[in-house]
Amino acid sequence: MSNPHSLARSQIDFVSGDFDALALHMRHCASAQGRWFAVRSHLQRVRAVAAGRIVTMACVAVVLAIGVFAVA
Repeated sequence: MSNPHSLARSQIDFVSGDFDALALHMRHCASAQGRWFAVRSHLQRVRAVAAGRIVTMACVAVVLAIGVFAVA
């Protein structure tokens, strides 16, 4: 025989959790667009581009340093 509690809604409610997470994200985004939003956005893009260049230049410097020490 089935228990009436087994017909009740599950304790795990994925949809409600998704809506809560989305609402939290939307509030965070709304609060993030303050006075300095454009500046922070631009600096974030510059940092993303520069990070790749810095890593590449560091690798080139290491390879050149190894080459110089190998020749000397």
